[in-house]
Amino acid sequence: MNDTTSAPRLPLTTDFPDVARADAATALVSSWIVPDAALQRPAADAILDEWGHQSRPEAMLSLSIFLSADGSHLLNYGQWASDDAHRAWVRTRRAAAVSRIDEALPGIRRPGLVRYRRYRSYVPQEPAVGRPNLLVTPAFATAGPDVQRALADTVVDELTRAQVPGLLGAHFHLSQDGGRVLNYAEWEGISAWQEFVTHGASARIRATIAAMDGVTPTPAVPDAPDVAPYRLYKSLVNVPAPATAAPQEA
Repeated sequence: MNDTTSAPRLPLTTDFPDVARADAATALVSSWIVPDAALQRPAADAILDEWGHQSRPEAMLSLSIFLSADGSHLLNYGQWASDDAHRAWVRTRRAAAVSRIDEALPGIRRPGLVRYRRYRSYVPQEPAVGRPNLLVTPAFATAGPDVQRALADTVVDELTRAQVPGLLGAHFHLSQDGGRVLNYAEWEGISAWQEFVTHGASARIRATIAAMDGVTPTPAVPDAPDVAPYRLYKSLVNVPAPATAAPQEA
């Protein structure tokens, strides 16, 4: 297998990424904080254009860019088959790619990325009819890997009992350093999420989490609310996901 692909212009999609794809060994989550809401889309386009023109490692599977509802930042969700391949790209090519974007769009701040692995997912017992239109990312600081797994397991159990309308999937990602859990939650739309926030199940889950030792709610990205809604802007799929059955609770 070659270590790079040629760089044809890739078709972009407005479909959410396949978070549960089996070949994604790592999920890279980062924010780009923009000085003005009007720069959200230009910054996203610049990222996608940069990737669209360059040779891409085959280990780079996909990149999805979400726009925060408050206009303050982008949320980048990248899937790679190998951490080593991503680190090699960072060493050799990231600086040039970012400098070209900064020259065109000055003032972007990049607090850094977190390396995650998907641990398990909640999916509704009944197959979803709609498609996700909203991403919400509750995140938690955790005191080590055991606490990470206990938190994810607890919330999956709670969601399974609640069967929340409009929640199409909650995919729990554990940071590789043991210090964070990210709930990548896909919703039919903002009304379904807002209904959940005011529903008894939400209060019950929050109380359960608050009672856990070593767990503290934290923003998914710096300078953002603890729980922020996002709209998908566009996704770039470099390597299609292998054919699998529908994602299952794992």
